[in-house]
Amino acid sequence: MANAEKILSARATTPAYRDGNVLRWLAAYTASLVGDSVYFVALGWSAQEVAGPTEVGLVMAAGALPRALLMLGGGVVADRFDPRRVILGSDALRCFLILTVSAGIALTAPTLWILAIVAVLFGIVDALFVPAVGALPPRITSPDQLARVTGMRTLSMRLGQIAGPPIGGLAMGLGGTAASFTVAGLLFALSLPLLLTVRIRSLGERDPALPEPGTVGTDLLDGLRYIRGHRLISPLVAVGAICELGLLGTLNVGMVLLNAERGWGPSGYGWIVSSFGAGAAASAALLAIAGWLPRAGLMLAGTLFAACAGAGAIALVPTLWIASVLAAVIGLNAGVLGSLVNTLIQTAADPAYLGRVTSVVMLTMVGFAPLSYPMVGAAIGFWGAAPVFVACGMFASLGVVIALASSAVRRAELPRRSCG
Repeated sequence: MANAEKILSARATTPAYRDGNVLRWLAAYTASLVGDSVYFVALGWSAQEVAGPTEVGLVMAAGALPRALLMLGGGVVADRFDPRRVILGSDALRCFLILTVSAGIALTAPTLWILAIVAVLFGIVDALFVPAVGALPPRITSPDQLARVTGMRTLSMRLGQIAGPPIGGLAMGLGGTAASFTVAGLLFALSLPLLLTVRIRSLGERDPALPEPGTVGTDLLDGLRYIRGHRLISPLVAVGAICELGLLGTLNVGMVLLNAERGWGPSGYGWIVSSFGAGAAASAALLAIAGWLPRAGLMLAGTLFAACAGAGAIALVPTLWIASVLAAVIGLNAGVLGSLVNTLIQTAADPAYLGRVTSVVMLTMVGFAPLSYPMVGAAIGFWGAAPVFVACGMFASLGVVIALASSAVRRAELPRRSCG
């Protein structure tokens, strides 16, 4: 560990995008993300071969419940153990699970109940993987490079979303669903040797004033109390949760219904989603290159306000091209917002609580935010898209109020290396 600490210290002035240690982690993370996307393609196609649309939807959603229910426990695990080992174990389990399914499908036709069990098991492992991934960046780079790493991680996520489905579709076209599952398993396997070469730095000695580790339940409650009492993390978690609840339903479900209402069709939906993705990718690239933004707390509030205004206005514009431009603006601001929130939280959190803090942040995204989907759909069906989009934008803008009301958020700054 001491040798790894010296190496990481010597590289402290190296930008994250030129740091071999960060790039090896990023390559492993990207392989795992692409494997995720390929897995979901394979799972969906396997389910539709043996069941109807309703059952396909249930299978695809089967992993979401255990992931949401166990996410906070996964944060406790990430704090108790080396997060790199948790990620290694998670990817190894996913590799074994998916390759086993691939072999089973190659020998016999898949059944619905087997696919549902696979989805549930995958969701359980994801509950361990996600908090550990969030807790790892501060251990592989210096604080002043966290914004860059967050931007690079976001770019990696976009790459996984773009590259995964075509790779899964190609594998399926060449060798069927068994081949697609095999490719997903091999991508998980590829991440393992890369992760083994990643050096971990110490985050310092444990604060003796902190409670000693207890049961999982005790540690979980301790983590929630820590978040609630933290002057910066508590409002940032609230801002992120309100933003996700207000905007995610309109951007995912509402956008489909808006396109149908306006008659823009599938191609119009594709243009809007692609524009949003391009804006988010541009913001990630900006942070990856710049590595620092001034007055981070105020910029966070400003980008959230711009994203909320854009989300409300997109249902009011008359033409597709204006909606696409607005989608790019929303994506750009949402990307900066998300990166600032994540970087500030990772910088402010005590090392002993990083996993639990990450698990709470991710739970608002994968657990609570999707609850808005049916409400947004029903509201648009009753009132139409425009008033619902405006109302959701106004609700999400409550996050701006929370951010500006908190002096800790207003004064928050990203860590920056001093010239001395």
